[in-house]
Amino acid sequence: MTTAPTEDAPVQIAVPAKVRSSVESFAAEHGGSASAVLQPIGRMGVRITLVGDDGVLGDRMVKDLATARAVVDAVPSVTATEEWERELVAKANPRRGHWAKMAGWVAKQKRFPKARNEK
Repeated sequence: MTTAPTEDAPVQIAVPAKVRSSVESFAAEHGGSASAVLQPIGRMGVRITLVGDDGVLGDRMVKDLATARAVVDAVPSVTATEEWERELVAKANPRRGHWAKMAGWVAKQKRFPKARNEK
């Protein structure tokens, strides 16, 4: 039988070592600090989207929101934001080739069909 956590005994959440080290190295490589937006994406878990001081984007996945918060708390050079604010969006600058990585096989196409609404 498990008991609910109380204020006297907070639950310790294990921070994945690989995720922590990759978040630390991302912040160090991109200006010394980063902002993190925690984005729950259903059963897959939570995406920690990082925006470095230089605007470069990065991300890591963890199993739940509590783990994501623990990762951000464990890395002093990363600050969490509640949502994508105007200043953060304006600062974000995807690295060269990011669009091709996200587009997958479509990025290598030379010919595209016409849109259905074009004549």
